Amino acid sequence: MGKAENKTQPTAQTPGSFIASIESETRRQDGFRLLDIFREATNLAPRMWGPSIIGYGRYHYKYESGREGDFLMTGFSPRKAHLAIYILPGYRDMGEPLSRLGKHKLGKSCLYINKLADVDEAVLSEIIRQGVQYMRAKYETWEE
Repeated sequence: MGKAENKTQPTAQTPGSFIASIESETRRQDGFRLLDIFREATNLAPRMWGPSIIGYGRYHYKYESGREGDFLMTGFSPRKAHLAIYILPGYRDMGEPLSRLGKHKLGKSCLYINKLADVDEAVLSEIIRQGVQYMRAKYETWEE
């Protein structure tokens, strides 16, 4: 099957301008705070992926089917309904820090938070760091 292009690709838009355009004051403030949290936790520069995801680093994946490609290593999206935190590929062995995080919901590779005030930011940083360490250990990764 080989390498296929993901629908979500890096764009030229800056994360700061994207967050500044968010209508909700709370979501906008949380977005700017997440920029700081991710920068401190990853030591990577943010980059827009598609119209609404702020990503950090890249990794190369290859499935058993032969499909392969590149995607962001970690990131977030300040959506209208919630903040989506992407720790890829999922929250393996993160039950203990997730139990200390605060109010959240889990998706397959996403952590959903209504607002940052609902969670412990130090624990969120710990989860982000652990996710990046996992990605670097398991996949070919690089910074942009």
